Amino acid sequence: MPVGEPFIPRDITVHLGRPDAAADNVTVAFPDYIKNVVSSEIYPTWPENAIRANIYAIISFALNRVYTEWYRSRGYPFDITSSTQFDQKYIYGREVFENISQLVDELFNSYVRRQGNVEPLFTAFCNGTTVTCDGLSQWGTVSLAQQGMTPYEILTSYYGNDIDIVTNVPVLTNTPSYPGYDLSLGLSGDPVRTIQVQLNRISRNYPAIPKIGDAAGDFDYITQDAVTTFQQIFGLPATGVVNEATWYQISYIFTSVKNLAELNSEGITQQEIEQTYTEDLHIGMQGKNIRALQYHLAVVGAYYAAIQPVEITGYFGEQTEISVKSLQQTFGLPVTGIVDYNTWSALYDAYLGILESVPLDTTVNDVVLYPGVVLREGTTSEYVRLMQQYLTYLHGTYPEIPAVNATGYFGPMTKSAVMAFQELFGYPKTGVVGVAVWNAIASLYSDLKYGYDKQPFQAPGYIIT
Repeated sequence: MPVGEPFIPRDITVHLGRPDAAADNVTVAFPDYIKNVVSSEIYPTWPENAIRANIYAIISFALNRVYTEWYRSRGYPFDITSSTQFDQKYIYGREVFENISQLVDELFNSYVRRQGNVEPLFTAFCNGTTVTCDGLSQWGTVSLAQQGMTPYEILTSYYGNDIDIVTNVPVLTNTPSYPGYDLSLGLSGDPVRTIQVQLNRISRNYPAIPKIGDAAGDFDYITQDAVTTFQQIFGLPATGVVNEATWYQISYIFTSVKNLAELNSEGITQQEIEQTYTEDLHIGMQGKNIRALQYHLAVVGAYYAAIQPVEITGYFGEQTEISVKSLQQTFGLPVTGIVDYNTWSALYDAYLGILESVPLDTTVNDVVLYPGVVLREGTTSEYVRLMQQYLTYLHGTYPEIPAVNATGYFGPMTKSAVMAFQELFGYPKTGVVGVAVWNAIASLYSDLKYGYDKQPFQAPGYIIT
């Protein structure tokens, strides 16, 4: 299930029967589907405000099925069924009522949600006569409209006062949430972040799954461990790689534990859907994102002769702008000096290519490149062992930083040492080692041990022209 902002799908695929019935699937335009369902569920002679309230409920119900991939995450090739036992009534080929058609054209890109959440509310409803339920009563909306209630007031009488009606929702082509490629160690991006958000929530119900911590969008070692444990629990090959089967199993379990397809849904907050890439970087900016940019530029600039070197200062000045422009020119991008999504992607891809080409041989050089994945508590790797070695060496000069055993396992003592370093040198005390902290630790270690600035990105004899 994509953890993102909902949209209106251009089309929706309907199974003409119960989920497991041998029935046809039909794909129709989303507004046409809503017109059909409304015409099949209620009467065109009802008060307009009652019809509007029912349209909002029917739209939100359908969007919840699409957003949670309720059926597709279970392996079905459709979005919703025509069975009222499971979904809402759809009669293929029927004519629709003119007044209903006009109202749907006005309202089809709106939906109901809980305040503070983003997903379309699972707006359960029933006819209110032969069948009753905890949600909206279709016949009950008639009497409420006759009392002068607005559509919103009618909806709040059934779903509570903590709902919003979202309007002007964009219409987009609905595509499967699976990104089309496997997610594995070293990858970054929003699909990785989606998996991290979902696994973090699932781990509350299945505590054997390690907590990933901040869902930063970097597929690191702890993410790999969480994926592997999830696969073991749910009977999938324990590869630590998120293939299509694992992706949809995670989606299915996430929807289940959060009750997203229920009226009492736990909900998805805005914070959970914030994307990994949030803004362009440009001259005059400063902070950790600029340090990360400069570090990657410094590494890539050491291997590509055409890319200008840059100092890691945390401030985006003229030197950084010149470096960015040289990178853009080298990779055939618009030479703007602004780090947009395409520029950052090109820079990071080049960095990963360098990382893969340089063997991890600490007998030759024990000051190495940032591994490309975030290190945090619970991680086990050779890079953790190196970081522990760096921190213990720093302890000799800075006793505030505790010495730690170089075991390769990132435990509580290692986290304490990292936090001590961060506090001493003005970094946020997260206990997490990203690119800026790795570079600061490795550079200081190099200065103290070798007496000069032996940066890990100074590449002897390997320059790309």
